[in-house]
Amino acid sequence: MSEKHEKRLIRYNDKLFSCTTSIAMELIGGKWKSVILVYLIDGKKRYNELRKLISTITERTLSLQLKQLEKDGLISRKVYTKKPPLKVEYALTPFGESLIPVLTSIANWGMVVAEEKGEFLEV
Repeated sequence: MSEKHEKRLIRYNDKLFSCTTSIAMELIGGKWKSVILVYLIDGKKRYNELRKLISTITERTLSLQLKQLEKDGLISRKVYTKKPPLKVEYALTPFGESLIPVLTSIANWGMVVAEEKGEFLEV
C-alpha cells in the first residue's frame, strides 16, 4: 500500500495526524486496546468476563481502555438496570466490526510468533 509522500495533515477527532497509520494506531494502538477488541469479536462481554479473559490487565487499565474505545466509537456499552444486580455489557459497534479482518490478522501473526519463538506455559 503506497501513500503519496507529500506533506499533508489529516484532521480526525480534532487532532492532527501526518499519516493514516497514525490514525489507526491512535484508535487501536497500545498494549490493551487490540486485545480487548479481539475478545469482543465473539460477541458481547461483561466487564468481569473481560477481566478474567485478560488476567494480566489491571482493573483501572481495563476501565480506562473500555472508556477510550467507547469514546472512539469502536465499542458500545449497554447498562441493564431493570433488575438487580446492575449488568453492563460491551460489544463491538459496526465501526469496531470493520476492524475484525485486521484484528484477526494480528492475532494470527501473534500465534505464528508464539509457536516459532515463544513458549506456552500452563497456568
